Amino acid sequence: MEIDIQEKMSPHRWRHSLGVAQTAKDLARFWGGDQEKAWLAGILHDYAREVPEDQLIKIALDHGLVLLDEERAHPVVLHAPVGALLVQHDLGIQDQEVLSAIAKHTVGGKSMSLLDKIIFLADMVEPERDWPGVEKLRSLIYRDLDGAMLEALNGTIQYLKKRKQAVHPLTLVTRDDIRGKNRGDS
Repeated sequence: MEIDIQEKMSPHRWRHSLGVAQTAKDLARFWGGDQEKAWLAGILHDYAREVPEDQLIKIALDHGLVLLDEERAHPVVLHAPVGALLVQHDLGIQDQEVLSAIAKHTVGGKSMSLLDKIIFLADMVEPERDWPGVEKLRSLIYRDLDGAMLEALNGTIQYLKKRKQAVHPLTLVTRDDIRGKNRGDS
């Protein structure tokens, strides 16, 4: 399967996916998650990342996904849920935990599982990532996973607001859901 997946990605995307897969596996080992599922979701998380935006929209609509204004304005975020659909269709992956982690890796989702969080964060901190604050997040993910999620989500929200881009509603739901769990009132 690895060769088939690699052929669907540019060399840059393949290196990124390998970095996410290894980071996810390391995080799963540390946090007591399933290392094989983490590696698989990591290697497949960007399966649809290089699909043209018009095709992402078409595939999403063809599969009955309801598109939000934020997704129509920035269709690239659809590569996550569309990627999960394509991985299931093209590769026969049926594991719902893996598919969920792929689908939620861009904007999050309510009640994120350990694997969902691992893939979301591994995508942000894999070794080739270099952005202001990445080292802080890399350190935090081994001390407080939910704290790292909040740091990542708040950073994404601030980044989008600075660029005057809409924040996806699921990103806000994810942040509020994790905040609620940390306060104990979920």
